[in-house]
Amino acid sequence: MSDRILVLVRHGQSEWNLKNLFTGWRDPGLTEQGVAEAGRAGALLKAEGLGFDVAFTSDLGRAQRTLSLILDAMGQPELKTHRSQALNERDYGDLSGLNKDDARAKWGDEQVHAWRRSYDVPPPGGESLRDTVARTLPYYVQEILPCVLRGERTLVAAHGNSLRALVMVLERLSPDGITKREIATGAPIFYRLAADSTVLEARDMVG
Repeated sequence: MSDRILVLVRHGQSEWNLKNLFTGWRDPGLTEQGVAEAGRAGALLKAEGLGFDVAFTSDLGRAQRTLSLILDAMGQPELKTHRSQALNERDYGDLSGLNKDDARAKWGDEQVHAWRRSYDVPPPGGESLRDTVARTLPYYVQEILPCVLRGERTLVAAHGNSLRALVMVLERLSPDGITKREIATGAPIFYRLAADSTVLEARDMVG
């Protein structure tokens, strides 16, 4: 059985997730629920008998704290970890910090939906999902994937849209397909890869 293991986890609920605000590169902390979600993710991974050799996360505190809480729950608090801006959440530009309902009132449902859910329409001053893929995917190919292919069990704690960039490639989803792929907070996604980097097994882990 191949041991090329990759697990992706979106950070636990943040204070701005709870308040329905566009977050992007802003850096609110985790809510109590978010802390609990991260702890449950770690417990779930440990219960499956998984351990990790290396971890990756973004430059944003909510992802870093999620990773720390997961590793504490697994008994691996000192795991070697790499941080990179390449794994940051999509930059929402001028929308950052705005309530999503207020944004709809200002620009209209259709425009805000296009900014949130289209593949290549960026909000003012921000990134589209295509832009996020363009910075996240090279980092995956150059830094994360080689670890997995060497047999290092690899954990990535990041954000909804930076993880969509990886899921799009791993699950061979179209631009339209990836915009519809939901990635829940604190819910690990497990992949087992073949030597050619294609996916042999993929599943959303639920406790």
